[in-house]
Amino acid sequence: MVRGLPHAFRRPPRYALGMPELPEVETIARDLRGLVTGARIIAARSDWPRTLRSHEPEAFAAAVTGREIEGVGRRGKQLLVWLGPANVAAALGSPALGAAAAPAATPEAAASEPAVLTVHLKMTGQLFVVAAGAPQDRHVHLVLALADGRELRYRDMRKFGRMGLYRRDPETGEPVEGEAVGVLATGAEPLADGFTARRLAELLARRRGRLKTLLMNQDFLAGIGNIYADESLWRARLHPLRDAHTLRPDDVRRLHRALRDVLAEAVERRGSSVDDYTAPQGDGSMQEHLQVYQRAGEPCERCGRPIRRIVVGGRSTHFCSWCQRLPAKQREAAGKPLRSAADGGDGSSRRPAAATRRGPRWTELSGEGALGRTADEEARARRVAATRKAAATRRAAARGGATAPAPVPGATSPTGGAA
Repeated sequence: MVRGLPHAFRRPPRYALGMPELPEVETIARDLRGLVTGARIIAARSDWPRTLRSHEPEAFAAAVTGREIEGVGRRGKQLLVWLGPANVAAALGSPALGAAAAPAATPEAAASEPAVLTVHLKMTGQLFVVAAGAPQDRHVHLVLALADGRELRYRDMRKFGRMGLYRRDPETGEPVEGEAVGVLATGAEPLADGFTARRLAELLARRRGRLKTLLMNQDFLAGIGNIYADESLWRARLHPLRDAHTLRPDDVRRLHRALRDVLAEAVERRGSSVDDYTAPQGDGSMQEHLQVYQRAGEPCERCGRPIRRIVVGGRSTHFCSWCQRLPAKQREAAGKPLRSAADGGDGSSRRPAAATRRGPRWTELSGEGALGRTADEEARARRVAATRKAAATRRAAARGGATAPAPVPGATSPTGGAA
């Protein structure tokens, strides 16, 4: 952190930053599906070549120009934008294209095969559909111009996000085999019909390692990250450091139910807008219903004891040590992470939390100056509120003017896709 900066301009703690997970990406896919399905791309421009993992900017523009957006889907934490074969004649005939039409004549742009655009938003990637003349800031790094007078803009403050354009497998909707090796997650989709408790048991039987680390492995389950791993384990009453192979059948059933319930609820609430995540049609509200994530020191909603925080695999992990007990045989192996939880959960020298009790306390009341709250508790409440306010301010600034306008009169209107 740079010293001397006003508090409002300081970044939140590094552990608070994360990338959109399955519910957030699914929300973006649903929003985009209704906004751009049926729209035709007439031009593309990019000012940050690293955003494109498969093409140079000029080649990418040539390859997407003239294609119709046929739909939007998701695989794990990545968006899949399905594009039809290029229609060069339609692109060249569009009065909105102007001098930018020249690249459309290249052989790559005239490809007769359908394509898929993979979009990995990473930490700060955002997508908006706006009028072509809407204000644009310096963090917009890729723009797809549409024939109806709108633009699909990709905004990424940290420039970590990546896009790739590949030939599309007509059966899976994903890149054809061998074209995008290592790009998409290979793990099971936890909300798919075929993901049953029995299937989860089969997957767990082949694995070793700690539950938290395994749940976040995209080659095991696709789409789960820090937030929903913590939430699912709390609901299933399973300790994040527990060895996966020690789960009994009843444990597996609880975990399966928790995973699907948490993810389904988060999709319904449009995801968790805890950092820079926002969707084309607005923020999510799941952050207001999280029961352990980023709630270290607050009372567990089941037993009233404080939520603990430890670091597992370099990621902050939140849990209740009473509700999510670690089997005695595994406590010694857990060692260092558990000891850090006893002194505040972050390795600091703060005193351990006071003896806990069931039920609410006066100090658990919300609001400035709550009766009985200590100076440390007041300071922490102010920090949390400031961090959330700063994140909300960033999202609001990014969304400035980013409301999808009505199509230009006389232009080709996109057909709304089913959410």
